[in-house]
Amino acid sequence: MVSRIQVAVDAPQHAGMGDVLDYESEHVLAPGTLVLVPLGRRVVPGVVWDESPASEGDAALHELRPVHEALQSLPPLPASWCALVAFAARYYQRSLGELALAVLPPELRKLDDAGLLKRLRKLEKQLGVAPVDDAPKAKRRRKSEAAEPLGERAVTPAAPPAPQRPALTPEQAQVLGVLLPTCTGQAAPACHLLHGVTGSGKTEVYLRAAEAALDAGRQALVLVPEINLTPQLEARFAQRFPGRRMVSLHSGLTPVQRLANWLAAHLGHADLVLGTRLAIFCPLPRLGLIVVDEEHDPSYKQQDGARYSARDLAVYRGKQDGATVLLGSATPSLESWQHAQTGRYQRLTMAERVGQGALPMVRVIDMREQPKPPAGHEVPPLSPPLLAAVQQRIASGEQSLLFLNRRGFAPVLTCGACGWKSGCPHCSAWRVFHKLDRTLRCHHCGYTERVPKACPDCGNLDIQPLGRGTERLEEQVATMLQGVERPGGGSARVARIDADTTRLKGTLEQQLAAVHDGDVDVLVGTQMVTKGHDFRRVTLVAAVNPDSALFTADFRAPERLFATLMQAAGRAGRDAEAAERSEMYVQTWNPGHAIFAALSSQDFASFAQSQLREREMAGLPPFSHLALLRCEAREASVAEAFLRAARDLARGLLSEPHEAEVMFYAPVPPHVAKVAGFERRQMLVEAASRAALQRLLAQWSPLLPSLRGGHKGLARWAIDVDPLGI
Repeated sequence: MVSRIQVAVDAPQHAGMGDVLDYESEHVLAPGTLVLVPLGRRVVPGVVWDESPASEGDAALHELRPVHEALQSLPPLPASWCALVAFAARYYQRSLGELALAVLPPELRKLDDAGLLKRLRKLEKQLGVAPVDDAPKAKRRRKSEAAEPLGERAVTPAAPPAPQRPALTPEQAQVLGVLLPTCTGQAAPACHLLHGVTGSGKTEVYLRAAEAALDAGRQALVLVPEINLTPQLEARFAQRFPGRRMVSLHSGLTPVQRLANWLAAHLGHADLVLGTRLAIFCPLPRLGLIVVDEEHDPSYKQQDGARYSARDLAVYRGKQDGATVLLGSATPSLESWQHAQTGRYQRLTMAERVGQGALPMVRVIDMREQPKPPAGHEVPPLSPPLLAAVQQRIASGEQSLLFLNRRGFAPVLTCGACGWKSGCPHCSAWRVFHKLDRTLRCHHCGYTERVPKACPDCGNLDIQPLGRGTERLEEQVATMLQGVERPGGGSARVARIDADTTRLKGTLEQQLAAVHDGDVDVLVGTQMVTKGHDFRRVTLVAAVNPDSALFTADFRAPERLFATLMQAAGRAGRDAEAAERSEMYVQTWNPGHAIFAALSSQDFASFAQSQLREREMAGLPPFSHLALLRCEAREASVAEAFLRAARDLARGLLSEPHEAEVMFYAPVPPHVAKVAGFERRQMLVEAASRAALQRLLAQWSPLLPSLRGGHKGLARWAIDVDPLGI
């Protein structure tokens, strides 16, 4: 019987279910089936969203274009996956087809059924499962196995002896006593917030929870905030589960690798999936556990396209799929903390480090009281107390970590004669001086030039770096430590880890190995070295200049800085024997700021409560709900006019009882107002309830395209729901 099917394709219109297209199919195709369909003059991939049988005499049906091809070599995407995508598209105000196709592997979107079948044959050969002889046989096999759980079809390699597991601390045992029954199905699944200080053994809890889920025949999904954290976590899981299939999903994989890993997960062959935020959309037919490590990390929020939060979707998916969700952090987001306070999440606490080691003592260095440099000289990067502490660590054969969240040699070059600065011609930002390759590089648009030999404005030959980045800090620290010898002989060794030194594949692993092997005495790095790394020899951590993060219009700045500094502190004293002498130094020109007092006491609960009180009084999240309408145009006036028109349109949609529930702020420029030649503006929308905000967005978003005609020069716009950067 001929059927009318609805297909989600990447043809952005507006959010929700109204953007699927109707096609004719000679066969009944289940929702979730991948298809190739004609769209204009192209043949594009799509996902069947719904189907309804129709008779041959249906006149409307014969006006539809037929499906070009169905990719029936692959089982349909599960209904739970479709529901997750539909919810995310609706909530984050994106086209259904746009999101559905964007979260599939790019290589999958290029294949027809024959090409897909070849990939499946190769994958099944690699995994040791039953081979695919031909397409008809593959289809017959799937039909005969339709009622059989995928996990029972997957052939698991012979398991070697289980590795020895470390003894649990009393806190770990208590946490697992609550958690494990939900992973095995003995208790109802729930969302747990694991608040564990750095070094308390959260990873061991993740491993035990995953073990329980796997033993119950289910799959586990483990999310990490950044790609550089996946190798070490993969190593821990591979060591613990040598007989299980584990795959990773992140942007560092080749397209072919990513497709193979995705297929292994979708077909139920993979027991464990480790990945970054996009992995939340990985189809897993036997999902039993979702772990979100460092759940507070802003990297879980996508910053372009569909601006989804993988952490929030993990909570939704867990409830939808009946899976346990475990959110772990030493410094939970205030939203998650508030949910735990109100009982929406169950809070689990681990306040002690493994081995009863103490957290590092925090020493706040008042830079105003340090010796003043001679006239015309800049302040040295390390104050005398910090320099002495670093030298002491070198003499003891221990390591120091210096944290500065700014890469490059210097944030700007300047001319002392005329005041010229190395601004970007396309952005309202400075181009950063990178000394190694002698370039000025814009970190926003990528525009790069060689460093000029003289000031472009006045010809002065003496142009100087202003400020300090990690490249310059590394050079200056190496100079300050000249003549300082290691216990075994030789000069102290300084290394740097940031986005510039880890561009090539494998370089990050090499540099981390050098630190772990003791070949580095002082490690200089950005925020990427403060998260998740287990540096056993580090006993001193220093925040060289955290003040730049203190003064910003973003209300989340204190929360983020506190989390970053607490994470950085957690890199010190992870070896129990060295914990008592571990320290964290914070160099600041504002020692009286409340955040440093909270850091010194290392009392997250008190800090969180004080921040929540302030947010409640100010009506800020989690006590209100926000959306940002962002837009870009060649001229600022066009962008601002569009936002004002959008505001007027939205106000007209609000009925009288709901007018007071939503507030619109004036259009303003973001922190970087111009990028790549486009002026950027944004308008904040605030609502007392999530329902009120979603009700408005659902009506407002589809109407915004109608405003474009009246604002020539408008490049693009987007709605950001639950924005992290204001």
